Formats: sequence, structure tokens, C-alpha cells
Amino acid sequence: MELIARATALVGGTVAFVRRLGSPSHQAFGAAPEIPAARKQGIMTLKMPAAEGWKDGHLPTCAPGLAVNAFASGLDHPRWIEVLPNGDVLVAESKEQAGPPKTLMDHAAQATMRRVKAIGTSANRVTLWRDADGDGTAEIREVFVENQNQPFGMALVGNRFYLGNTDGIKMFTYAPGDTALSGDGETLVEFKPHGHWTRSLIVSPDGTKIYAGVGSLTNIADQGMEVEQGRAAIWELDVATGQARIFASGLRNAVGMAWEPETGKLWTVVNERDGLGDETPPDYLTSVAEGGFYGWPYCYWGQTVDDRVPQDPEMVAKAITPDFALGGHTASLGLCWMPDGTLPGFGAGMVIGQHGSWNRSKLSGYKLIFVPFEKGAPSGPARDILSGFLSEDEKLAYGRPVGVTVGPDGKSLLMADDVGDIIWRVSAAR
Repeated sequence: MELIARATALVGGTVAFVRRLGSPSHQAFGAAPEIPAARKQGIMTLKMPAAEGWKDGHLPTCAPGLAVNAFASGLDHPRWIEVLPNGDVLVAESKEQAGPPKTLMDHAAQATMRRVKAIGTSANRVTLWRDADGDGTAEIREVFVENQNQPFGMALVGNRFYLGNTDGIKMFTYAPGDTALSGDGETLVEFKPHGHWTRSLIVSPDGTKIYAGVGSLTNIADQGMEVEQGRAAIWELDVATGQARIFASGLRNAVGMAWEPETGKLWTVVNERDGLGDETPPDYLTSVAEGGFYGWPYCYWGQTVDDRVPQDPEMVAKAITPDFALGGHTASLGLCWMPDGTLPGFGAGMVIGQHGSWNRSKLSGYKLIFVPFEKGAPSGPARDILSGFLSEDEKLAYGRPVGVTVGPDGKSLLMADDVGDIIWRVSAAR
């Protein structure tokens, strides 16, 4: 495997260098992005920095007026965060457990992902962290639940705790102050595992519904649409009845979700398809309409047809154009609504953890960004909150942003870093 990793890095670096010479000079960002014409890659661009981590006091770079500190450290690939009403912080520790590679491309992709610790043995647990003295650093760590199947999303409704494993949603009984769950939990909904494996969860404002992001198995339905049934969608679970249905579809890999409070709309960030160029198509932030279809796999950014896919003109005709482009292959995963007054110098808007992707000749993402909102919609260009996760020569990843949420104090953000194995806390500089 090490030999394959080295060979992949060498070949991938050469391909990326050649493609970089003709890469776009701008990012596809904003409500009206300039999206370059598709350039089929044939051999996929495979470029991934090696996992370095944070050493010798090295920290992410903050926007002016902000400070960052490690809220929790020593985790095993932390991906998602949930803050309980009593201020306890839950962290899902898990990673992709890759199946046997079937093709040379599979071998190359897995070797590349291992370099940045993206696949391997999963911790399969949720840990609880408590900052008892309120100094911004957790002193207490407990195992909240373990022996799960790639746990990710979490949600609490009353005394019922919901956990999004890759193969479905489980429910456990919870009482305020509990530091561990008991029992095996009850499976409420089953999902197909593998592929885009994360299962993010969010509760509706009235507490009656839970929404779950379920990504596609493949890039562009490479194995046919039958295996994609129930995937590339956001599901809705009725808390009272236990009935579940697809709420919106055509979303290749919808991960983070958030409620915009002025309009009450659900928003999500979506990772788009690979193999068409550095900026084509862009990942995106969008509101989600009930019954809405967003194009995958037939088309992207509205009705731009992907001619690698057997077409369905009726589906293309009803594809909804997303609201805000986030750059090509930035792997925008984390999402939360940040109210006005949370951080100095930033108003109300969406905060997005850009994990950084591999299908580019010039890497992008690797940031925590902010998109301002007014009247229920994006109102200006994105701004960096945290950066510096990638070395200047793009060879090393000190960290990779994933899940993000407002901290228990309402005056900070917590962000999971699955390469640094840290939960970062961002607050006002003192």
C-alpha cells in the first residue's frame, strides 16, 4: 500500500502540475458564479496533502479580532459536534471504513486518502466533553456511546437522543446531565451504507421532525440508478410516528444543515461531482425546498447537463439552481447558523467548514468561512474566520475543518478538525 501511495503521489502530482497550467484564475463563488466549461479529466486529478497535524504551538490563523484555542484535543478523527442544553459538548469520532478496492483508480484513491487519515479504522464512538470551570477548555471527557457504525449526526428532542450512523438513525433515552447512554438504542430508519457515508441530523424548530443527509454511493451514478435509490437526498423523519420519507433529492452529498431563522427555511451545503475540472462544478450552499430536485446526477448548477450520464430531460427541466457557490471541490461539509453578536466583526450568517478536496490541480478549501445573510439570503462575499490549515506548498495539511456549531456560551464557535484531532474554539480576542 505504501508503494501504491508513493506511485499515486508521483503520478498524481505530475497530472496536477500539467492541469494547473490551464486551471481557472478565479474561484466559482457567490450567487452568480463564473463556472468554467467542463473539461473531462479522463484520469482523475488526485492531489492530497500529507497529514501533518499541529506541532510546537502552531495554531490556525484567525480573522482580526478573534482568538483560537483547543477546546478538546487527543481525539480520534473528530467529525461532528452537538452542544446539549446543559452545555456538554458531544463529538462524533469516526472515519470512512473503505471496502476492498475494485479498480486501479480505487487503489489510487484509497492510498491518497490514507495519506491524510481520511480512511482507516473508525473509533465508532461519541465522546462527551465538559468545560466545568468555563475557561473555554474542557477538563472532563466521558465516552457517551460506543460500538456504533460510523456515527456522525446527533440530535436531541426532549429525552430522546438520535444518532446518525452510516446505516440508519438510532434513538436512545437521555436525561439531562447524563454522561453516557445505556442500551443498544432503537433503529428507526435504515440507510444504505458506504460511498458518501456521513449521516448528518438536524431537528426542526418545532421539534416534530428530524432531517438527515444521505449522500450518493458514487460520483455520477457510475453503477446505475438502482443502487442510488434513497440516496443523494435529505430525508425527513416524523418524530411522533416514526415515518420517514425523502424530503428533497438530487443532492449528491448534502452534509451540514442549518435553519435560517427569518424565513424558517432549511439550508444545506452540498459536495458536487468530480472529474470536470478545478472549478466545475462548484460545491454550494442552498436553501432546500420540500420536494425539490437539485440536479444530480443528470446536471449541475441548474440545467447544465453532465453528458457523462445517461440523460432524463424531465429531471433536468425541474432541477433547481442552488443559491450560493462555494468553489469547486472545496468539500464544504460543516454548516451552522451564527446569530448576530456571536463573534466581533461578524454579523448574522452561515459558517461553513471547508474540509478541502482532492480533485483539483490547485487545492482550495481548508478553511472555516462565513457567508453574511440579510432578509433570509446571502448578502455579500464570503470571509475567512480560520485559515492556515494547509502549508503554502500544498504538501502538508496541519488540519482539515469539518463540523462547526455555536459554543455553549453563545459567544464562540466550536469546530472539529479531523487531521489535528482537535476541537477548536474561536472567540473574541482579549
